[in-house]
Amino acid sequence: MENMMKVVYIKSPGNIQILEEPIPTPKKGEALLKVKYCGICGSDVAVYKGKQPFATYPRIPGHEFSAEIVSIENNDLGLREGMLVTANPYFNCGHCYPCRKGNINCCVNNETMGVQRNGSFAQYITMPIHRIYSGEGLDAKILAQIEPFCIGFHAVNRANVKEKEKVLVFGAGAIGIFAMLSAKLKGADVYIADMLQSRLEVARALGANDTLNLTQVDLDKAIYEITEGNGMDVVVEAVGAPMSFLSAINSVAFSGKIILIGNGTKEVTFNQSVLVKKELNIYGSRNSLPNDFRQLIKLAKDGLVDTEKIVTDIYNFEDCVQAFLELVNNPGDHLKVLLKFND
Repeated sequence: MENMMKVVYIKSPGNIQILEEPIPTPKKGEALLKVKYCGICGSDVAVYKGKQPFATYPRIPGHEFSAEIVSIENNDLGLREGMLVTANPYFNCGHCYPCRKGNINCCVNNETMGVQRNGSFAQYITMPIHRIYSGEGLDAKILAQIEPFCIGFHAVNRANVKEKEKVLVFGAGAIGIFAMLSAKLKGADVYIADMLQSRLEVARALGANDTLNLTQVDLDKAIYEITEGNGMDVVVEAVGAPMSFLSAINSVAFSGKIILIGNGTKEVTFNQSVLVKKELNIYGSRNSLPNDFRQLIKLAKDGLVDTEKIVTDIYNFEDCVQAFLELVNNPGDHLKVLLKFND
């Protein structure tokens, strides 16, 4: 193995450079990983655009990835050299109040790879062994999607979505579709709304009960007909826009549940009495837990989830500038973009 590798840096907003660096040396308790595929997340695009408030520069982006173990210490997790794996990219402090309660996904001092600390857009990285999960023989492209899938999966678990409940997802981006698939795993009837027909067609192909194009339908009328006037049992907001948040409140049934995944950047004004009147249960959902990773990997291994149609583009990592520009300039044309780092 050569001693040097290539690394993608966002040196400053809008400025991506590919540099050469020495391959990192793992510390005690770490493994050396050869990165296979990385997904480009919305947070990576935000770092590129200078819209991620927690990011500092220069920054190596990326936290959705698959990799091969190059070297690893003896461990009790069954991990060994040559295995394809993925990993938990949220680094928690271990001593804040949520961490002490076991809610490590919402650590007060959380550092996510690619945002507060350097990420996975490199040919080789090191990772703490306890954060690595066996891929159980899954394809590397599927493993690179486990982390974003976990976001929707964790959210649906938070709200305890049940069989036959009617669920509406706002946003047919990758996270929204992963939330849809997660609710389908629970046996729910899931509907998904978006303004882009191409994304809705992917959602339908993956099993949505129906899709709602917000540029073509009367949303209130559609929900009335779907639910016989009752409203949705659960609404997942996976956009982060004021209008979709207000639509979620309007669409959900009395005593229903709203799950907030989308990161809002604008303030929303509404009369809070509607929350009281409807006695709504509102769940914020952030990151995911180790068990979410383990459960999803098993579900994928058992063939119970299908992510193949979500990947719309695969670029060689050396073409990352083109990939980012496409996501910035034509976001509706790309659902999930992967960068290939190694064969």
